[in-house]
Amino acid sequence: MADTSGVKIHPAVDNGIAAGQSGFAGGTLHCLCSSNPVRVTLKGQTAHNHVCGCTKCWKPAGAVFSQVAVISRDAVEVTQGAEKLEVVNRDAPIQRHRCRDCGTHMYGRIENKDHPFYGLDFVHTELSDDTGWSAPEFAAFVSSVIESGVDPSRMDGIRARLRQLGLEPYDALSPPLMDAIATHIAKRTGALPA
Repeated sequence: MADTSGVKIHPAVDNGIAAGQSGFAGGTLHCLCSSNPVRVTLKGQTAHNHVCGCTKCWKPAGAVFSQVAVISRDAVEVTQGAEKLEVVNRDAPIQRHRCRDCGTHMYGRIENKDHPFYGLDFVHTELSDDTGWSAPEFAAFVSSVIESGVDPSRMDGIRARLRQLGLEPYDALSPPLMDAIATHIAKRTGALPA
């Protein structure tokens, strides 16, 4: 078995995963500015929470993975500091809105109506002081941490630690999410009835 001593994934999961709360009604995210932070209110529970190794998702300092979940875009409202938000990369499929002062990503939105995840916003619930958010369920794009500078020799230990935490590692999204993408495409192309 691979050595997992000292393997850090993300501060929100390194000491174990807190369970989500049934009936959780949402809460507020805030950026890392010490004064006049951006605040985003989420009116509901998140879904498909996971740790992500891609190089596009925002990660807190020292984290190897990000932690990201989705929620209906209709449930996301910027309630303070909207003037501080800027889109990281307008050409990316996910328009990540970050605070221009501290760099924290507050939410990511898909504007392409043909995208399988259109209607969902991507959020980082560790930016909330509220408890009860959905718990991380899996690890996505695990090999991509190498692209951010992680030594490939560490990967066995990282995958073993993810499994210890109960986060099955995938080099894409989880099978149910990959199935949802493939179903969306099949319906658009006519391979399956719409």
